[in-house]
Amino acid sequence: MNAVAATLQDRQVARIVRGLPTSDGAGVRLTRVIGQPGLPELDPFLMLDEFGTDNPTDYIAGFPSHPHRGFETVTYMLDGRMRHKDNHGHEGVLVPGSVQWMTAGRGIVHSEMPEQEQGRMRGFQLWLNLPAARKMVAPAYQEFEPSKIPVASPAHGVHVKVIAGEVGTIKGPVSQPATDPTYLDVELAAGRVFTHALPEGHSAFVYVFEGALQVGSNADAPVVGTHQLAVMGPGRRLTLRAPATAGEVAGRAIVVAGRPLREPVARHGPFVMNTQAEIVQAFQDYQNGRF
Repeated sequence: MNAVAATLQDRQVARIVRGLPTSDGAGVRLTRVIGQPGLPELDPFLMLDEFGTDNPTDYIAGFPSHPHRGFETVTYMLDGRMRHKDNHGHEGVLVPGSVQWMTAGRGIVHSEMPEQEQGRMRGFQLWLNLPAARKMVAPAYQEFEPSKIPVASPAHGVHVKVIAGEVGTIKGPVSQPATDPTYLDVELAAGRVFTHALPEGHSAFVYVFEGALQVGSNADAPVVGTHQLAVMGPGRRLTLRAPATAGEVAGRAIVVAGRPLREPVARHGPFVMNTQAEIVQAFQDYQNGRF
């Protein structure tokens, strides 16, 4: 560890949250981690859903056409295929390892439907708020196939898919100046350690979706298990350690951070604005076909 890294204030776990089973769309079963009573939001993050099942009846109905305004959706596919289509003429298929970063902006109507009738469907959808000054921008996409997501290997047994942010000299393809996000998929072999500098002042969380990881630099730092989210406290350096257990992959997690907006949040269903009057306007605009 170099002298610069040693001076960084370590981030420790502020709290651990487990998601709640729920359903959305036309009955898709998922786990809501952010956006539930135990963690309503983590500015600028509004919602985090994990979906993962081998049972087609849990996902086959998909997410038929629905509107969004005022925020971004980030879909990261781990397994399965999902077709996206919107009312602006955009259409495509998300495959395993791909990422779609959609800026809904002033309004979009889209659908997300399974492109399969059997097999495993697994991944994440994150809702990321937009600042008031950018809530009414034109809808836009940042879409990346698996080959466009670079992988950093800062140490033996440490593999990091860099979706947004930087790990060493490896930079993720997503850019969003408003919140300056970090989005990493970190995989650690047994006994391996990953340390990473996050921007000071950014909200950050670690969500473990395979195995378990000790989160924090202290010897007594908590072990975060599968399907648990660790809300990180202040500081800059994040430390993840995989338990020294047998198995090729001891722990895997997404690490996400972003600049908080510190603005009023008014939300109702698929609309996230700053005031209730803007929510009413969003409903009126949608009903009158202005999306």
